[in-house]
Amino acid sequence: MDASTPNKLSIKKDYFGGGIRERREISNPNPNPLKGYGYGRRRSGKGLVFVCGWRFLSHFFFGFLLVSCFLPSFVSASSPTAIFGTAPPPINPVRTGGFDRGVVIVVVSVSVLILVCVMAIFACLRVKARRRRAAVEGEGVEVVVAGEAEKAAAVRRFSREEVERLAANFARSRVIAYGGFSTVYLGKFSDSTPAAMKIVDGSSERLQRIFRQELEILLKIRHDNIVKILGFSEDSENGALVLEYISNGTLHDKLHNSKTSHHLPWKNRITIAFQLAQALDYLHDHCDLQIVHGDLKASNILLDSRLNCKLCDFGSAKMGFSSTVLPPSSRGRMVQMIGSPGYADPHFLRTGIASKKNDIYSFGVILLELITGLEALSSDNNVRLISKVGPVLKDVSKVVGMVDRRLAGEYEVEEAMAMASLAGLCLSDPPSLRPSASDIIETMKNCVSSVAFPSSTDKML
Repeated sequence: MDASTPNKLSIKKDYFGGGIRERREISNPNPNPLKGYGYGRRRSGKGLVFVCGWRFLSHFFFGFLLVSCFLPSFVSASSPTAIFGTAPPPINPVRTGGFDRGVVIVVVSVSVLILVCVMAIFACLRVKARRRRAAVEGEGVEVVVAGEAEKAAAVRRFSREEVERLAANFARSRVIAYGGFSTVYLGKFSDSTPAAMKIVDGSSERLQRIFRQELEILLKIRHDNIVKILGFSEDSENGALVLEYISNGTLHDKLHNSKTSHHLPWKNRITIAFQLAQALDYLHDHCDLQIVHGDLKASNILLDSRLNCKLCDFGSAKMGFSSTVLPPSSRGRMVQMIGSPGYADPHFLRTGIASKKNDIYSFGVILLELITGLEALSSDNNVRLISKVGPVLKDVSKVVGMVDRRLAGEYEVEEAMAMASLAGLCLSDPPSLRPSASDIIETMKNCVSSVAFPSSTDKML
């Protein structure tokens, strides 16, 4: 890495007493002595060795000066007998009087000059370190989550003015999507690179908390099949997430938009399901703290130009727990919904217990959408897809009659039956009967031969 590589601000969060304490440190990928300098004059690694070396040199030179100044006087003032025990041989009169004063003066002068030069060098380096810390405190900082530096790319912190400039002052012509409490704009960097600018309403404390939670989760995760965060902005009114722009729309558009002239081929549908299972496996079992997405649906699955899956929208996500049971005092009050109509787990709606099995249920509904081409909740009569195909799932031999007609028979019957059976398992009640994401991956590898699947680890960055 060249010398122009910028410093990075590492955000470390300590969990204690039910709260979060945030520590910031500066790290520089370049192997230089200033690595480890951070806020509050925190020093580590080479920086600590550097400072200790400066103190050692200072003590050494001061000690040398003291010895140089007082040793001649000590030697000349002490009798030979007191020093050697016996009188030494006669000394040449020319050298009587101890050390040569001229030599001592030269040695002392050179030592002082060297010490001053060394101290000046160290002072310059410390000034540079302070300037670097001041630069990091400003806008446009690069942030990398501590412990994720090997996986995460640099994430930039934007000012409010930069966000407005990227989104063309939030012009309506730049709007590409709406959410429950957010609006997504098409942003463009100075080099014309596109980005999705998600502007989150921060009018209430609850919405601000949701924004911070989504930001924290996005900073911790990095997977090929999950949309990546490029930057963010926080202010008193609205928060902004700058995300990678996925240009090919959503899975919902591809399956249910009547204006779409081309349908998804069977192999692409199977691949999307497999990639989604990989993303869930990563979130559920391969993050430091397990993450439940909480709102898995076709409109939250973006597709790139090669029809690869990109899971997005972590506004309803939960992190760091296996399940949460609502206390009795919460009954009768409005409870935050996990999932969307047609995708929400009925077990959660009945009990208020949220877990990663909620995601598995929603995955089963999406699998049925891919097989049948029908919406999870009919826009015509609000009938759930599970209600329509439920009887067929009990007898997979009848699956042929529910496969999307637009495929015109271009699919493998055995694979369609296996996928329908898998969807039935994901929709099981109670949730304990549902497979895990890793089980889904293994089942698809064993039952699908028309698609060559990569390993799950290949998708983790």
